[in-house]
Amino acid sequence: MTVGDAAVGAPARSAASGTRGLDLARFRPIALPIATAAAALVVWELVVVLLRIPTVLLPGPGDVARELVRDLPVLLRHAVPTGLESLASFALASALGVALALAITYSPLLRDMLYPNLVVFQLIPKIALAPLFVIWLGITSESRLAYATFISFFPVVISAMTGLANTERDAIRLCRSLTASPWQTFLLVRFPFALPYVFSGMKIAVTMAFIGVIVGEFISAKAGLGFYILDAGSRMETAGIFAAIFVLCVIGLALFGAVAGAERLVRRWYRGY
Repeated sequence: MTVGDAAVGAPARSAASGTRGLDLARFRPIALPIATAAAALVVWELVVVLLRIPTVLLPGPGDVARELVRDLPVLLRHAVPTGLESLASFALASALGVALALAITYSPLLRDMLYPNLVVFQLIPKIALAPLFVIWLGITSESRLAYATFISFFPVVISAMTGLANTERDAIRLCRSLTASPWQTFLLVRFPFALPYVFSGMKIAVTMAFIGVIVGEFISAKAGLGFYILDAGSRMETAGIFAAIFVLCVIGLALFGAVAGAERLVRRWYRGY
């Protein structure tokens, strides 16, 4: 091989190694969590087997998997009301939160009236309020929906207010100098700037809505994964509880992923706009 061939081959090898490095970096955020979870499951199974822990106290991943396969139709049937109520309460919380944030941002009077009270309400342990919603609305899906909406709209309000209030002043002054209307300023400057804040609040809100629905199902429900967990607990079926928790994790990840995907789509649309 000549010196020229070596000189040509070196950049080719460098490019190939760089491509492999990019591929590994691309799959690392997916591969590492999966590998960590798999290692944790292996350790869990070994601990249960080696220490001979009774299944009623801590079933192994194999026991949970068998229970999951055996009761999958029942779990899916209970997952439907839980998922729908979580989605509905999240949608209501997002709409109410953004609307209230807009009202507080554009009205100094409302801001002085409501913002301190919102902070106080945020400090209340909201799980203690769940029985009140049952008393007010009864043992119905409306009580769970109202409670889940109540505990999940606060993050949206606070995040949206922060984003709208922290819009760059130079951009707003530029809009005024160009005689842009308040609506144009909001649509083209304030709202796009606040989008990361709004979606950050929505990511928190979707998990809070999910938690609110499960808590409501613990108190007042005849269906849903929360009801399934209580029923399995009363029969000391620990593997069934873990199987329901696994389904809850899948639904929660799906809802969180949907919010993250919507954020990417909206921000891409605004860039194109």
